[in-house]
Amino acid sequence: MRYLVTGHTGFKGAWLTLMLVERGHEVCGLSLDPETGSLFEVARLGELMELDIRGDIRDASVVRDAVATANPDVVIHMAAQPLVRESYADPRWTMETNVMGTFNVLEAVQSASQASAQLIITTDKVYRNVNQEFGYIEDDALGGHDPYSASKAMADLLTQSWVASFDTCPTAIARAGNVIGGGDVSTDRLMPDLLRSFATGQPAILRAPEAVRPWQHVLDCLNGYLLLVDGILERGLGGSWNFGPDDSSMVSVGQVADITASLWGDRASWSCPPGEHPHEAHLLTLDASRARGELGWADRLSLEQSIAWTVEWERKRLAGADPRSITIEQIRHFAVDL
Repeated sequence: MRYLVTGHTGFKGAWLTLMLVERGHEVCGLSLDPETGSLFEVARLGELMELDIRGDIRDASVVRDAVATANPDVVIHMAAQPLVRESYADPRWTMETNVMGTFNVLEAVQSASQASAQLIITTDKVYRNVNQEFGYIEDDALGGHDPYSASKAMADLLTQSWVASFDTCPTAIARAGNVIGGGDVSTDRLMPDLLRSFATGQPAILRAPEAVRPWQHVLDCLNGYLLLVDGILERGLGGSWNFGPDDSSMVSVGQVADITASLWGDRASWSCPPGEHPHEAHLLTLDASRARGELGWADRLSLEQSIAWTVEWERKRLAGADPRSITIEQIRHFAVDL
């Protein structure tokens, strides 16, 4: 099949691109230029794509032209401003990208393509966070304390209203949490910040070591997305779907840092200096019972395995291995051996 992935130059987008190519699909992409040193860049993924379109999803004409040119069977919309702290620094960019960018994709797919399925990716942070200990379910109220969370909740509601209001292709929404894996170069994300510090022999700096998150390997998350796409195509599934790990993978930032430091070795360490930081949720977990029951989805990697695969990926890269080969090796191991 022919896929159009928005945000294909990002961390999750690059892994998804390789997963789709490995499964024999044609992949087109619409995204901004990749970050320097990103997985998309170092793995030379543009060589594997049918179309590698660079453009800003805030521009409706760019999105419309990309959708018309790609003429996809399936659209997976992942392009976003994905960082909470960046949303405080530039709330307008965050809102325009996450809300109007999603609007532009929905509008373009409806008017400029014959797509058979559309998947809109939002986030676990769309839920109105009341720091409950049990996971949020798909019907819980949406909200958003910070500009990022609010923008994604708005994009989620926008998608729901679009599907209810217009005759568009079968569409579903996927919500997931903190994913980890090799090749992430983003700033203000725990795992790349830890590995950058450990690789240079410096203690990593943590903002909120007590915060609890649903940690998940990127392959488990993306496998859920693709199972949902299959469900849209084969059974006409729609609505909202959580993809979060079980309770054993819902641990604190400090615990993840401890495990990562132990696996890295070389006296890796971290600290948490005092100071004020912008608000971020302390506790946020998802209930993925619907995906487990209706899609047969479940994480294949435990928390410890997820961290170990991420550390192994980075260790191999630093030792001179080809990033594309490392990534494909892990994708094949995930698909065949687990």
